[in-house]
Amino acid sequence: MSYDNLLNRFLSYVRVNTRSDATSSTTPSTPSQAEFAQKLGDEMRRIGVKDVHYLESNGYVIGTIPATTTKACPRIGFVSHVDTADFNAEGISPQVIENYDGGVILLGTSGFSLDPADFPALKRYIGQTLVTTDGTTLLGSDDKSGVTEIMTAAEYMLAHPEIEHGEIRIGFGPDEEIGTGADKFDVADFNVDFGYTVDGGPLGELSYETFSAASADVHVQGRSVHPGTAKGQMVNALQVLIDFHDALPNHDRPELTEGREGFFHLHGMSGTVEQAQASYIIRDHDDSAFAARKQLMTDVADRLNASLDQPRITVTLHDQYYNMARVIEQNMAPIELAKRAMAKVGITPVIEPVRGGTDGSKISFMGIPMPNLFAGGENFHGRFEYVSLQSMESAVDLIIEIAQLNV
Repeated sequence: MSYDNLLNRFLSYVRVNTRSDATSSTTPSTPSQAEFAQKLGDEMRRIGVKDVHYLESNGYVIGTIPATTTKACPRIGFVSHVDTADFNAEGISPQVIENYDGGVILLGTSGFSLDPADFPALKRYIGQTLVTTDGTTLLGSDDKSGVTEIMTAAEYMLAHPEIEHGEIRIGFGPDEEIGTGADKFDVADFNVDFGYTVDGGPLGELSYETFSAASADVHVQGRSVHPGTAKGQMVNALQVLIDFHDALPNHDRPELTEGREGFFHLHGMSGTVEQAQASYIIRDHDDSAFAARKQLMTDVADRLNASLDQPRITVTLHDQYYNMARVIEQNMAPIELAKRAMAKVGITPVIEPVRGGTDGSKISFMGIPMPNLFAGGENFHGRFEYVSLQSMESAVDLIIEIAQLNV
């Protein structure tokens, strides 16, 4: 099928800065997300989506595609997030590369490039239309691709009432990138039997197993004295923090792990001799290994504290989300439906654990099973992000096919 407005819709969406802010206490965490969601609501009404409403309580905009069948069938939903990750999102200026030739793509005049030698997945997209950054920002394909695909599928189905499908709910929400977006998701308002997040990566991804996730904030209180008379008196908080980090398993880092291997990821560190702090994320697919990782953080702190003049290390742990396979595996019907739909539209399913999470992780535990479909992007969260137009079109095909096969 042809979706004439897909590319222009995507380009207009990604140019809007909707970066979330982990330091904010509001929902959404940034005003731009609320503004963007409400503009999506206006667009939803224009294309014919019914019962469009913005929920002040959680920052989601929700709407309904009415059923075109009288047959009894489950009510399904599709969800994407509007925020982008912690990378420059101001002044996004996407490049459109038509009929990609397999070579190096210069990212504007930034001095950066997409080189197949560094990013071999590019070879899969020879002959396709790619959208890239100009090298100064991220692109926002995560998850403006998903937003675009759901909106495009909605527009197509509403313009073609001969396509038989049940009632469909669509929703766009905030703050997925900072792990809080689905905390206030209104299950009763969305009111579906099951759904899908459209928030995955390359063509064919179909995921129902995610990491379980926690954050860890480590604080060290030191004692600062003049270095010339420091012996036996100074407690250098930075050195203690280094000792803490060095006591964690050296291999268990994102850059050294793959598949179902979990990790500790240090993503922030600052301080002085007097006090220092670090922030980590902890990830694992296995429940027992996840619990053991959290316990290790506290055990290391306890061991180091015992060696100091007084307890100086504090570890604060916070669970963020859990592996949604616990829920999905109890009823694999949504996965089987997606697999059948992929076969119908000529896509080979790639079913593997997500080395991350989606809003579907939390929503599944709230009572709506919600596995994750591909949205098409590559190299998320930075200047090397790109997406194939043809992959996005295939995602729209898949959404429509799922809706039809659900009857």
